Amino acid sequence: MMGIMHDIRSSDPQQRLVTGTWGLDQVLRGGITPHRLYLVEGTPGSGKTTLALKFLMVGRDAGEPALYITLSETVNELKAVAQSHDWTLSGIDLFEMVPEDEFSTDHEQSLLHPSEVELGETVRGIIELVEKTNPTRVVLDSLSELRLLAQNALRYRRQILALKHFFARRKCTVLMLDDRTAEPGDLQLHSIAHGVISLEQLANNYGSERRRLRVVKMRGLKYHGGYHDFTIERGGLCVYPRLIAAHHHRDYSIEPVTTGLPQLDALLGDGLVPGTNALLAGPAGVGKTTTAVRCMIAALKRGQKAAYFLFDERLSTLLIRSRALDMDLQPYVDSGQLEIRQIDPAELSPGEFASAVRIAVEKDDVSVVVIDSLNAYLHAMPSDDFLVLQMHELLSYLAQQGVVSLMILGQHGVTGDLRSDIDISYLADTVLLLRFFEAHGEVRKSISVIKTRTSDHEHSIRELRIDKNGISIGEPIRSFSGILSGSPVYNRTNGELLPLDDHAGAVER
Repeated sequence: MMGIMHDIRSSDPQQRLVTGTWGLDQVLRGGITPHRLYLVEGTPGSGKTTLALKFLMVGRDAGEPALYITLSETVNELKAVAQSHDWTLSGIDLFEMVPEDEFSTDHEQSLLHPSEVELGETVRGIIELVEKTNPTRVVLDSLSELRLLAQNALRYRRQILALKHFFARRKCTVLMLDDRTAEPGDLQLHSIAHGVISLEQLANNYGSERRRLRVVKMRGLKYHGGYHDFTIERGGLCVYPRLIAAHHHRDYSIEPVTTGLPQLDALLGDGLVPGTNALLAGPAGVGKTTTAVRCMIAALKRGQKAAYFLFDERLSTLLIRSRALDMDLQPYVDSGQLEIRQIDPAELSPGEFASAVRIAVEKDDVSVVVIDSLNAYLHAMPSDDFLVLQMHELLSYLAQQGVVSLMILGQHGVTGDLRSDIDISYLADTVLLLRFFEAHGEVRKSISVIKTRTSDHEHSIRELRIDKNGISIGEPIRSFSGILSGSPVYNRTNGELLPLDDHAGAVER
């Protein structure tokens, strides 16, 4: 989204001026009010300059005069920032206000030298620049320099108010940048500015830093409050608006779909229902991922699209293992029906992950989403205290989009009392429990459905077998008790277990 949405010379308070940073404009529900003064605050390195340059560039591209006044950086530094994003600043007036000993005739841009102690002279220099260039978009970087020149809070406030009224008379839209270095707790500008956007950069104990923004205030406009994750990529800021499930809904069919395994469909009552999520829980190696892949392949064979978010294992390992189990995923990847995204631990914020899911659903039209696994999702984002709440919002969004969601949850241990890092079963519409048990001197696997909100599911426990022919599910197990407790007791032999050698007869694939 580029340019302005309405004529910026109009006085209609509901008109919006886009910032050029698309995700931020989404947070602001279209942009900011023209002809106002805004504060963009954040510590050094949080992305203020990048956001400000994009704001001026989108104005320049729309034919608006743009002015960047810098008191802290040089013009060459600004050009270097632009070059790192493959931007050009031609058509934007750049002025650096530097002490006189830095004045040089070698500079190509106009230079002004403020008094070393008088804030008034600096402000007058800014006013002269604006009167000379007559811009509609202005960036002033940074207010920390003005605050230091002011020497006291009252004088500083009066001069900023004077600038605000001056810009308003000239119908300028102004971004004032503040790096919070002079007075970190000073909130005077919050009351003066028409709107305040705060950028934060948080350092984790391990992995990359996390950046997020918040609209602190925006007079006369509705916006999406709270924190929104963002990253700085080549091309500017990528803002990931906080997911609000209630804002996203579409009509979809609620007819159950098959898992591809008739006896698994029988366990579930009638297969999987669009707009619901299923949690596959169990210890390592019991077949959670394989079962989820089998359900996903059934959707792919119906011609639907799927997205697989892989936190745990390597992509190559998943492809090799699935192919060895007669569930080759590569043709679906090659055709574009299936997108498998391997997530690097500690490199992804919750907001970025939710945005990736939204893109898969809304742009790629996927009908099945697999998250493998919730344990790794939790460990990949250790700095966030509200991951379960964010997962609830994500699952609500997927439900309103009619997507079948498959989540994998690993449990500690092999038998006995199994525990997990996170309890999310209360969020799940369907819970499938996979367990190990021993029979005839062999470790076997079982699968059961302990909860479903959409149908009267089967309450039996069935044997699960995974081999080179794929997944096999046997008849309900009647000769064992205590399988779910981890201490099974053998009662009698009636031939209901899958045969050790030839299990072709009692098997559904």
